[in-house]
Amino acid sequence: MALGISEGNQTQCDLSGTESREKHSDTRVMTKREIWAEKEARSLGIERVSNSIDINLNTQQSWEAFILLYEMLEEYGTHLVEAAWTHQIFSLLNFCSSHDKCGSCSSEGINQHLPVSGEFSNWLSILWDRGFHHDNPQVRCLILESFVGIEWNNFGSCVKALPESFVLGPLMQGLNDPIHHEDFGTKGVYSSKAIEGASRFLHQYTCHLGNRQKQIAFLTELASITKRQSFGRAGLMALSECITSVARRIRIDNDIEAEILKKTFPHKLQVKQSTVCSPLSDMTDLLDALRYVVESCKQHFNPNYRRQVCDKILEAASSVVCSFSAPLQILIHFIGSFPREFTVYGGSLRSKFHAWLLGCRKEQCSNNCCSYELKLLTSLIEFPGKFIRFQNSVGVSFTFDDEDLAAWESEAKRWAMVLFLVAEEECYLEPLLTFIQNHCTIFNQESIDEGVPVKYIIFILSLLLELQEMRERGFKFGNSFGVKSEHGSLVDALNPLEASGINGKFLCIFTRVLKNLVAYANVSCSIFWSSFTMKDAQLPGSVKGKLGGPSQRRLSTSLTTVVLQAIMSVKAVASISLWCAEMRCDVSLDFSFNFLWDFLWRTISSSISDSEMGAELHLAAYEALTPALRTLVSAFSQLASDLVWEKDKSMTQKPEGKPQLDSLVFTFLQNVNDLLAIKYLARTRRAVLMNWKWHCLESLLSIHFIAQKNGIQVKGNKFFFSDAAVRLIFSELVESLENAGEDSVLPILRSVRLVLELFASGRSGSVVSSRVHMDTQMMWQLVRSSWILHASCNKRRVAAISALLSSVLHPSVFSDESMHISESAFGPLKWFVEMVLEEGTKSPRTIRLVALHLTGLWLSCPRILKCYIKELKLLSLYGSVAFDEDFEAELSENRDAKNEVSVLAKIPEPELTEVFINTELYARVSVAILISKLANLAERVGSANENEDCIAALEAGKLFLLELLDSAVNEKDLAKELYKKYSAIHRRKIRVWQMICVLTPFVREDIVEQVTHSLHIALYRNNLPAVRQYLETFAINVYLKFPSLVRKQLVPILRDYGARPQALSSYVFISANVILHASESVQSMHLDDLLPPIIPLLTSHHHSLRGFTQLLLYKVLCKFFPPISFGALESTTLEKKSFEDLKEYLAKNSDCARLRASMEGYLDAYNPYLSATPTGIFVNRVEELEFECVPTSLMDHVLNFLNDVREDLRCSMARDVVTIKNEGLRIDEQHDSQEASSLPNGSNSQPAEYASMDFQKKFTLSKHEKQDDGLSSFMGLNETLKQLLETEKEDQLVDQLLQSRLVTLDRIRSSRQNIILVASLIDRIPNLAGLARTCEVFKASGLAISDATILRDKQFQLISVTAEKWVPIMEVPVKSLKGFLEKKKREGFSILGLEQTANSVPLDQYTFPKKTVLILGREKEGIPVEIIHILDACIEIPQLGVVRSLNVHVSGAIALWEYTRQQRS
Repeated sequence: MALGISEGNQTQCDLSGTESREKHSDTRVMTKREIWAEKEARSLGIERVSNSIDINLNTQQSWEAFILLYEMLEEYGTHLVEAAWTHQIFSLLNFCSSHDKCGSCSSEGINQHLPVSGEFSNWLSILWDRGFHHDNPQVRCLILESFVGIEWNNFGSCVKALPESFVLGPLMQGLNDPIHHEDFGTKGVYSSKAIEGASRFLHQYTCHLGNRQKQIAFLTELASITKRQSFGRAGLMALSECITSVARRIRIDNDIEAEILKKTFPHKLQVKQSTVCSPLSDMTDLLDALRYVVESCKQHFNPNYRRQVCDKILEAASSVVCSFSAPLQILIHFIGSFPREFTVYGGSLRSKFHAWLLGCRKEQCSNNCCSYELKLLTSLIEFPGKFIRFQNSVGVSFTFDDEDLAAWESEAKRWAMVLFLVAEEECYLEPLLTFIQNHCTIFNQESIDEGVPVKYIIFILSLLLELQEMRERGFKFGNSFGVKSEHGSLVDALNPLEASGINGKFLCIFTRVLKNLVAYANVSCSIFWSSFTMKDAQLPGSVKGKLGGPSQRRLSTSLTTVVLQAIMSVKAVASISLWCAEMRCDVSLDFSFNFLWDFLWRTISSSISDSEMGAELHLAAYEALTPALRTLVSAFSQLASDLVWEKDKSMTQKPEGKPQLDSLVFTFLQNVNDLLAIKYLARTRRAVLMNWKWHCLESLLSIHFIAQKNGIQVKGNKFFFSDAAVRLIFSELVESLENAGEDSVLPILRSVRLVLELFASGRSGSVVSSRVHMDTQMMWQLVRSSWILHASCNKRRVAAISALLSSVLHPSVFSDESMHISESAFGPLKWFVEMVLEEGTKSPRTIRLVALHLTGLWLSCPRILKCYIKELKLLSLYGSVAFDEDFEAELSENRDAKNEVSVLAKIPEPELTEVFINTELYARVSVAILISKLANLAERVGSANENEDCIAALEAGKLFLLELLDSAVNEKDLAKELYKKYSAIHRRKIRVWQMICVLTPFVREDIVEQVTHSLHIALYRNNLPAVRQYLETFAINVYLKFPSLVRKQLVPILRDYGARPQALSSYVFISANVILHASESVQSMHLDDLLPPIIPLLTSHHHSLRGFTQLLLYKVLCKFFPPISFGALESTTLEKKSFEDLKEYLAKNSDCARLRASMEGYLDAYNPYLSATPTGIFVNRVEELEFECVPTSLMDHVLNFLNDVREDLRCSMARDVVTIKNEGLRIDEQHDSQEASSLPNGSNSQPAEYASMDFQKKFTLSKHEKQDDGLSSFMGLNETLKQLLETEKEDQLVDQLLQSRLVTLDRIRSSRQNIILVASLIDRIPNLAGLARTCEVFKASGLAISDATILRDKQFQLISVTAEKWVPIMEVPVKSLKGFLEKKKREGFSILGLEQTANSVPLDQYTFPKKTVLILGREKEGIPVEIIHILDACIEIPQLGVVRSLNVHVSGAIALWEYTRQQRS
């Protein structure tokens, strides 16, 4: 529907048009795109789409504008939406606002049934809804950009009338579309224009919602969207920003209202409070909704992103919710949903939480918040009593399971976190200490419920967790004890190193608790090894299945309760004992460690039961043993060593000389394996047992390292393990690697690492009884099993990858050359490295960790490096995604990831690791640093400090250099001369030459000829300046290192004046820098050799070579030819006079001066030595990470300058030609009055036209200007035109080629037939490729398909034989097909379908119109009914056989031939 804005029947309110025009006038100049859109809109009958927006519409015109907007979305292109949408929207918004302002105006002449502004706002919301969900992403961007760009404070009535369902629905869904947030996350900025605009709109929208209760309800609904819809990163940030904006508006309104009430009722604060605060249920619902937003952000792993989302949600909560108004449980639950790293000691949000929890502290809330701190503390102190209390019926026993336990632990942890957030003074915790002390005898009371001791243990462990976290973070931040932080929290100021306060008091209380707890644990653990004769009780319904589950114990409910009591008691004893030991407690803890050692021996030596219940009890004992054994190992002491010896001796009658830990390990493995072998444990329960097995084994293998670290003597024998024990453990680990569960991967790999360290210790005889070692066969078993484990793991976790690398590629075996290569094949480690690197090309985090570890190992073992030249090359050329959020998050949050990465071998460059570890550059950076360190070793060759590693480093460096040079010269991609800027080939070329520059120190006498030969080949080839600058830097360093080669190689090359200008430019740069940076002993020789062949290049016809030479030669002349005094001028040689005059010319010439000014500081800053180091290549250019750390080269600077000057020159010359032509016409006027009377008009108009021209970079003379020889010769223009034409010769050739191609394409288009074949319903690639080929054969004007990406499919290209390059192919998705056909119908095409229907016309009886669109149906279903209804006709191919269908490609070809036959006849 083509619309214009009607001029008649306009009824306008009595508003100031002048004021409106002043407010909304648009004085900017329309762009070319908008002008083009304007013209096309008018050609479609749509008027006034880009005019000023100060139009006062009547109701009829507003409806016309509405329908125009609707048609834009349904039918017209993106350019029309861009040009007209905002104008029409503003017109409608002005109409709505005007309608409200003239509410008291006369309604005479207005249709009473037309909508008011509120209704029209509803219709506008429908338009925006459709726009936000448009199929075209560019249209969606334009419409949302228009929406958020509106100054909504000027259209308050429209904002008020917008339905809430629109804001909570389509608007939020639109903001969740990533297309609106193009630069989101770039350089750590998590925002966009769409987010900022939406925030402003919500701020304005909230103030029109009414009272505070409605605003709170709206905020709750807004936050609750995350319960119904999933959000991407940008969408969730947009939602968080909108939530914060709404909360800020509520706070502002609340403050204003409170201030008004304060002035009105200065003595009635209770009235104020009832107005300001909201119902308790509202606050509860709001905090619950906000908690969902926080939970949603946890799926996005970037810590900075999560911090910003959490910061905004916390601001929203603190703006609206006074913390005293929310129930304690709800408040704790809300705070507990935040990631722990933001709330712990030193966390980024801790101070904000602390301030909020101590009360809003606003003046208007002072009546309620003055005592809130004490109220909250009282509630927190009362929590433990309520927590451990049970409300059971008399005579009913209380039972619980693992799920209950997990819920209690979560609740207690959240409470402890909030407690330490709030406590400002040490005295605040005194009631808590009293509570712990008064209830420490709870374990001795038989009348209490079973769950009370367990909940008391959970309560104690939650406090212990916070104290441990405080201690660890205190070591990191190092605050002084007793000094309050800026936020006032005492806990934030505690330093565990001076734990004479809170830690000391807790230590005293915990030691008392521990004595009672050990007695309780002794009683509870009897369930594990007592003779349990009761038959298996009835199992709960949830675990009756054979498989069970990891958290579903196959025990009765009552027995599960007893088992959990025993497990928790052992865990508590272990945790408290370890904490007290770490705090250097003066009280003896022998009783608790004796209990733990006794528990260990009883568990591993108890007999295996012959029932499912007995097996489950034994499994539970191993679950309790895991934390106990971890504590025993961490606090291993001389007393513990003696306990092991005595216990082992009494139980096994150990002969003298037997290793101390053998019996312990053998007994443990035998017991666990027997338990796994029985048939009573379900498969999932066996997996759980395996997990505990590897955790316990890891602890056992760590004992000897802790003992050596603490200087503990082995009693009776100097060995910990025998050869048999180590080999048994190794075989167990290798057999289990392939099928390890996700939870068992880390303990298994850590155990492998410990075993390899035992093998290494065995060589020295310090730990293992005999000199055992890892042979090649054992290593093959390990690497194959490890690779199967890695390949089968779907999740590439940082901790698992790091543990794999540090375990398999262990330094103790990596130094063995037989592990890498043998006489006939690769060794196990070489095979493993190749496999990991091959997989790493698809996993950025894998290859970064591999590079981190391998470069450290190669540096420690340079003699092994010769086996890995291919791998070094792969790492040097590697490139992938620049940022991996999961990787960064795991390193910052996951303790296992941190620990495992810290174990990897690393080159001592921590600053580089920190900067580059999460970028695509890290693999190359690590190799570059490795090469730099090896070069330092190679420098020792021939000195007194020379050793085998130095010689190996030199040989490996030379091998790697020659390998890279050979690849750069001969490899297909790296040797290409024609490639696009920023393409993959461009990147690879830069990477290889960057690394070659770093390898400069390895150029020695024996390979220098081979190196320079490859270098000159590369210099003669065409390469972009970003690549050439590294070739030049490498060449400069080579010739500085070998000055004798300058005269032999550089001088003949410079005298080859027929060489490529690009190559000569590089050699001029190389020669100039060789002169400038050579040592004094050879500098004069280089000047004599290189300066003469450079001088002629100042006259080169190639502008870039000429300018480049001028720039560099001036630098050389300034350094070596100081100004000549006036008195010495006569005695100066001719040569020096010539150079002095040349220098003066270059100094005073304006163009040369401009060129030098544009390069100011570049040549002075260039240092060829630094530019060939990792620091020069990477570290100093971190800001330019966008493209391979490449700075702008000198040649780039020169070319940019010359292009700018050339453009100015063209414009100037063009103006000169016009001026000269006009002067010639005036001279002719004096000779021929008749001709002069006809020429002045044209000549007078010509200069104005040229003067206003926006000249192109290419200036070409017109045909008449070339043929006007008489005029040109009269004014002496022949030479000028010749110079201009010669300068533009290359550009004219390009223009001619482009023009020829355009003419050819126009001729091809004009010869095509007016038939469009629509194949959007077809999805089989062979049929589509065949149709493309057919369309090209019959010169159809177009082929429509549903998805243009299939054009890149190999099968399509094989069948189409390049037809897609010649026939116009358009993308018409199936859902847009109907609109496409209707549009073509309006353009005069007949719409036909090739389908068998009741009314189909046989093909041989149908006369095709000239302009035809032919639709082909799906392979099986044909053309859908909704498409058939809009067809002008259906045609069918007459068929005589039994099969009533043809292949769709064949059918289309037959129909196209019939159309072609009819058009030809």
